[in-house]
Amino acid sequence: MALFKRKAKAAPVEGEKQGQLAVLKDALALTKREKPIALFIAVGIMIATLIVVEILATLGGGSKIYFGIVGLPISLLAGFFYFTRAANSAAFSSIEDQVGAAASVLMAIRKGVSTTPATRVNREQDMVHRSVSRAGIILTAEGGRGVRQLMADEHKHMERFVQGIPVTEIYVGNNSGEVKLRKLQKHIKKLPKKLSKAQMREVRNRIKAVGGMNMPIPKGPMPKNVKMPRR
Repeated sequence: MALFKRKAKAAPVEGEKQGQLAVLKDALALTKREKPIALFIAVGIMIATLIVVEILATLGGGSKIYFGIVGLPISLLAGFFYFTRAANSAAFSSIEDQVGAAASVLMAIRKGVSTTPATRVNREQDMVHRSVSRAGIILTAEGGRGVRQLMADEHKHMERFVQGIPVTEIYVGNNSGEVKLRKLQKHIKKLPKKLSKAQMREVRNRIKAVGGMNMPIPKGPMPKNVKMPRR
């Protein structure tokens, strides 16, 4: 499951299986805490799916035993699919309204996006995070009113040192013109690609050369041993 992933050391197959069980345990614990009814719904979906398969077997004149064997993995898959979505939602609910929530979501995007968290921060803990992708430079802001000035400062900084590269501004929130936290990853991945892979690497190197990627990485608000889904 990509939603929850522990940091694991190289280990034999048995160790890997134990790690997967630990991941599932984390997912169950978080979902039980944030959305306890989701577990009952998942079980209900499995039972309902199995009943539907049995009814179809009866109406079709087929063997109930055969359809039961076929229906069992289908019902488990249906219940697990719902549980995965519920666990994903619970993960977002556990970090919403916490400092650095957007940074946690951004840093979970491992393919094609490189993020430096908290490149601009003020006393109110408003902050701007900088990402580099084939869409160019993406500045993501989270916080209150003061974040507007932080965004303006970071935007000017990027235009000064990385001229000619498109800069996209994103404000995380639930108001008009803002992007909701749980939709942030999809929003970023839908941005039009304006740079080649070589150009993207060059931009990263240019930013690093001026000391723009040496900010300390904050711990973030993520629950212990939990990471956001990779999409």
